[in-house]
Amino acid sequence: MHNSLKFVMALIVGVFLFSFQNKAEVKTSTSITKTVVAADTLTWKLLGEIKYVRKKHASYGEVEFPLVNTKLKKLQSKQVVISGFIVPIDNKNYALSKNVFAACFFCGKSGPETIVGLKFKGATPKLKTDTYLTVKGTFKYNETDVENWIYNMEQVEIVAGR
Repeated sequence: MHNSLKFVMALIVGVFLFSFQNKAEVKTSTSITKTVVAADTLTWKLLGEIKYVRKKHASYGEVEFPLVNTKLKKLQSKQVVISGFIVPIDNKNYALSKNVFAACFFCGKSGPETIVGLKFKGATPKLKTDTYLTVKGTFKYNETDVENWIYNMEQVEIVAGR
């Protein structure tokens, strides 16, 4: 009986987690819509595998510059998919965060590796704070520009959520 209960609980959790995966609709020639599920190709765990080195900066004095890991370097300029929470930066710009706004990088409860700057393909959509989205786009990392995000995505499209 105890093993049956464990199995049922694992099944419920699995279905719940499966429902949050990246979903894209594909129309077939017979007008039947199928849902194709794909896992994130970029994870917050991988983004968190980062080190920093202190260096002098002309304007800011001593600054901690990121050292991006080799796995992420291989993703430079490649199409990736990631899920997270929308954080508005200003009236025109958004970032995707590992955490909700109340626990994001800006509040001091996380590091800069927990946020990805977004540049949308076409017009920038109107999005609400803390909306959980799955997006795809071209991944870019930054190890030198202290006035830009460590991680960025360009040509971003929303795959799931809203």
